[in-house]
Amino acid sequence: MNTIVVRDATEADFERIVALNAMWVQETSPMDIVRLRHLHGFAFHHRIALVDGEAAAFLLAMRDGTAYLNDNYGWFSAQYPHFVYVDRIVVDATVSGRGIGRLLYEDLFARSRASDIGMIACEYNIEPPNPASKAFHDRFGFVEVGTHHVAGGSKRVSLQIAYIMEHTAA
Repeated sequence: MNTIVVRDATEADFERIVALNAMWVQETSPMDIVRLRHLHGFAFHHRIALVDGEAAAFLLAMRDGTAYLNDNYGWFSAQYPHFVYVDRIVVDATVSGRGIGRLLYEDLFARSRASDIGMIACEYNIEPPNPASKAFHDRFGFVEVGTHHVAGGSKRVSLQIAYIMEHTAA
């Protein structure tokens, strides 16, 4: 791995993004091109990481106040007035462990700070467990603020937040 470039995702990337998501659908949720177009329309931050010119990871996040219908996003909206919600972050298993997820999160945190948003919200599975995601989010200072069941009760998620600025707008 020589060169990593993080840039905005475009419709030309959608087919690859859907394929990446399918690799980790147990940890995320199903997404086809139609769904991705819908999510992209709500996105505050939709970035892709290229490794040597090939799409290897993506991050999709929504800002507070978006008309996005999602149980987890809705939970955060009811609890917090200002946040960015990570809908999903996916890294191709062939490049996992090389810091690409960290680069995508650092990029999101920088954009959020520049937009005066001091909180990032996300969730990850705790039933079935996803210890890699837990360890990843722990490194960024995320803390659990709740749990709930999703996917018709087949999954339980840990609802997490990380403060990325000393002062968060009220």
